[in-house]
Parts: sequence; C-alpha cells; structure tokens
Amino acid sequence: MKTATLAAVVLALAVAPAFAAKPCEELKAEIAKQLDDKHVAGYTLEIVPADQNVDAPAQVVGSCDGGKNKIIYTRK
Repeated sequence: MKTATLAAVVLALAVAPAFAAKPCEELKAEIAKQLDDKHVAGYTLEIVPADQNVDAPAQVVGSCDGGKNKIIYTRK
C-alpha cells in the first residue's frame, strides 16, 4: 500500500511540469501533506541540488526552483 502511495505521488509530480517552478519548501510541504494524508510514516524528504546523484534506496519525488533542485524521499 505504501509503495502504491509513493508511486502515485511520483506519478503526479512527473505529469505536472508546473511543479518544477515551485519553491522547494512549498513543494516539499505539499508532498509531505500527501504522504501524511495517506498515513505514510517513517520517511524523510530532503532538498538537494539537481546534479547530485541519488543512491538507492532514495527516490527523486519532485523537482523545484525551476529545476535547480530536487526532492528526494527516503524510508527510515
């Protein structure tokens, strides 16, 4: 169930290019609210530069500040 929720969040962000222009803190808060509304627990969201490599098990779940940064999701 939690994997499906994360997949839905990732898909929603991938198909909505308007999110790319959002400030990172605003987008991070929106993603956190979606996850919290789905009762997902034990995760972190982190803002990192867009050119930073993301190692497993972290997943990119959003792009912000006009593509300069990205938001990564990691299960605790």
